[in-house]
Amino acid sequence: MTMIQIIVLALIQGLTEFLPVSSSAHLILGSRIFGWPDQGLVFDVATHLGTLFAVLFYFRVELVNMMLAWLQPPDTPERVQNRAMGTYLVAASVPVILLGWLAHDWVETWLRDVRIIAATTVLFGILLWLADALFKRTRELGDFRFSTAVLVGMAQVLALIPGVSRSGITITAGRALGFSADAAARFSFLLSIPVIAAAGAYGLLRMILNQADLNWGQFGLAVLFSSVAGWVCIAGFLALIKKVGLLPFVIYRLLLGIALVFWLF
Repeated sequence: MTMIQIIVLALIQGLTEFLPVSSSAHLILGSRIFGWPDQGLVFDVATHLGTLFAVLFYFRVELVNMMLAWLQPPDTPERVQNRAMGTYLVAASVPVILLGWLAHDWVETWLRDVRIIAATTVLFGILLWLADALFKRTRELGDFRFSTAVLVGMAQVLALIPGVSRSGITITAGRALGFSADAAARFSFLLSIPVIAAAGAYGLLRMILNQADLNWGQFGLAVLFSSVAGWVCIAGFLALIKKVGLLPFVIYRLLLGIALVFWLF
């Protein structure tokens, strides 16, 4: 990979990992436009590591509080809530990690098709709009319970299909369950931590088993740019949805899906 290719694709991955717009659609469209080959396993591992650093750093206070809550007696409402949130995140992550492990090769073989990505980009953009427009929006992050967390986790399984968008489907599920856009997005981002970590660990294992060639300079550059872009994306998105809501991202998904269709034909 060239330096320009690494920087551009790392920025795309970092910026779209946490937006409800499908990172896979952007990576495929970007590579097609510039005529670049598939970025490969090493790049995937590097950008997973970068986006993991981004979300860990952004939510460092919340994560530390969750860990401390398990080391201290649950004798305050805050500690009880932090313990519960940690449990919710683990439970909600099990379905997608399990099915991702079982179906990864099948998904890579049969579903990474631009026609599928174009269709899912449009379809799940419409679902995001319906969930955002039709349901109540009064519940906040502290109102999550085990059942609602598991329902969001089950919806996350659909993100194994390229074009669906992990953050998109989890935010959609959160909005459909009556959570505010901010609460749904924050839970989605926290929920990304075990999933990104699992995907990165699986990729790293494949790198070791396949003895993949590793250019440490390129690897570090991809980690750096994807982590910075990921942090900017999280901060910007949470600030933006408080002012403009989710409709601009719905419109963007529809335009992106149409662009993919035109690219096909």
